[in-house]
Amino acid sequence: MTIQDFDILVATAQHVDYAQKICDEMAESAKARGTGIAQRSPEYVADKMLEGKAVIALHKEGTWAGFCYIETWSHGDFVANSGLIVDPQFRKVGLAKAIKHKIFELSRTKYPEAKLFGLTTGLAVMKINNELGYGPVTYSELTQDEDFWKGCKSCVNYDILTSKERKNCMCTAMLFDPAEKQKEVEDKIKKLTHKATLLERIENAIKKTIHHE
Repeated sequence: MTIQDFDILVATAQHVDYAQKICDEMAESAKARGTGIAQRSPEYVADKMLEGKAVIALHKEGTWAGFCYIETWSHGDFVANSGLIVDPQFRKVGLAKAIKHKIFELSRTKYPEAKLFGLTTGLAVMKINNELGYGPVTYSELTQDEDFWKGCKSCVNYDILTSKERKNCMCTAMLFDPAEKQKEVEDKIKKLTHKATLLERIENAIKKTIHHE
C-alpha cells in the first residue's frame, strides 16, 4: 500500500455520511494517546464539508482513510487546520503529511492573508508543520478569540491551560505568518540583487583596468 492508493480531495456534500466515523476515530485516537483533543460533533464536521472547508482522504476502494478541516478565528485573521485524523489501518504510508499539505493549500487559497496556527502534542504533526513553514511561538501570538479557547474545554488538559492563564499548556503552538514569509522572500531578493550589483561593479572595474592597460 502506497500514497498512490488514495484520493485526497476537498470534501463536499457527498462525504457527509463519513462524519460520525471521523468523530469516533478522533475520540479513539485521543484516548489511545492519552492526550486531550477539542471534541467536535458529527454535525460540526458535516458543516465543514458543506462549506468546502475540509479535506478528506479515501482509499481507491472507497473506504474513508483520513480527514482535516479549517477553522477561522478573529474575523478570519487567524486560521487553524484542525482535527487531523488517519484511520489506523492506513497509517505509515505518508497520508497525514499529504492531507496536511492539501489542507494548507486550501487554507492559503481561501484565506491568503490569514495567519495559520496550530496547537499540537504530536511530534509528527510538528515536523509536517515545520516543513510547511510554521515556527514555534508563544500562546500570546495566537488568536485571542474566546470562542477558540472555549473549544479547549473538552480537553483533559483544560485545567492546566486555565491555571497557567492561557500562557502555555501541554500543546506546542506553531504559526505560519504569510506577511513574515513574504518579507523573507523580499529580503532574499534584495540580497541577491545587491550581490549581482556588486559583481557588476567589480566586472566593470576590471574591464576599465584592462582597457587602460
